[in-house]
Amino acid sequence: MMIRTTDPFRDFDRLTQQLFGTTNRPAVMPMDAWREGDTFVVEFDLPGVSKESIDLDIERNVLTVRAERVAGNGDWEMLASERARGVFSRQLVLGDNLDLERIDAAYEDGVLRLRIPVAERAKPRKIQIAGARADDPSAIEA
Repeated sequence: MMIRTTDPFRDFDRLTQQLFGTTNRPAVMPMDAWREGDTFVVEFDLPGVSKESIDLDIERNVLTVRAERVAGNGDWEMLASERARGVFSRQLVLGDNLDLERIDAAYEDGVLRLRIPVAERAKPRKIQIAGARADDPSAIEA
């Protein structure tokens, strides 16, 4: 006869690991995004990640951010392991109204900050309307 023990929390633990990640399969990186005038700002939290391991790619309108946190090397023994390690990845679909050629990226204190300007073609502009006479132009805002 075989005794089978069940763990009532096994399914809950599995769901938690899928949502929040594990050290073997990290969760996505936390992000904040907001607009400052004609610029969109996006910040990703990447503590403990070296600048050299961060990779930014844009293909069409999809921005992909990849970063890797590796365990230290040397002669040491791990006593506790609660921080996620491995490759982190996040994709953002950017709108057509953004200037993807002029994205500015900076990494400081574990935070990757992207500044994405609004494209000139998407900004409001004035259109001149010619009146009945050539010397009487009126302006209308578009």
